[in-house]
Amino acid sequence: MIKNDIYELYQTMERENILLSFKGEVTSELMSSVLSIMESKMDYMEESPKMKKKVFNVLVECLQNLYHHIDSGEDADKNLTRIEARSALFMIAKKDDHFVIRTGNYIDNESALDLQKRLEMINGMDKDELKKYYQDVLSNGALSDKGTAGLGMIDIARKSGNRLEYQILPINDITSFFCLNIKID
Repeated sequence: MIKNDIYELYQTMERENILLSFKGEVTSELMSSVLSIMESKMDYMEESPKMKKKVFNVLVECLQNLYHHIDSGEDADKNLTRIEARSALFMIAKKDDHFVIRTGNYIDNESALDLQKRLEMINGMDKDELKKYYQDVLSNGALSDKGTAGLGMIDIARKSGNRLEYQILPINDITSFFCLNIKID
């Protein structure tokens, strides 16, 4: 039975042209490994330097978001195991002339509401407005309790040049699952 499951997973990954997929805790060592793997894959695929740079910039921001913003486990939903609460999922796929980066992680419902508001605001801005907003946050933004200034999503939108597709799936009264889909062309 397990052989069939693995084969089905393999077929799905082939059909979706998934270059790299990971589920687990995002560490600084993992980020380095992922970037190295993607560098090799993109060299092999003979991607243009411009496309490589865009993919790398967005990938770094996505991985940093997962690294910095996953629940520490102390305040995590008691219905989730510590491993689940610290776990994230990301995939990188090549579709025709563009790349797609997908991420997913658990998030507390209060943070999910704040994130949704910020993403809607970011998605409502054009290129010039995003640039100005980025500069405003950079010069005026206070650091969060996680040591970040909240520039990640703004930067992802700017560097991808596309709207940030997302979905927040309610899990229970405390927790949701945040899914982000980024097209890079």
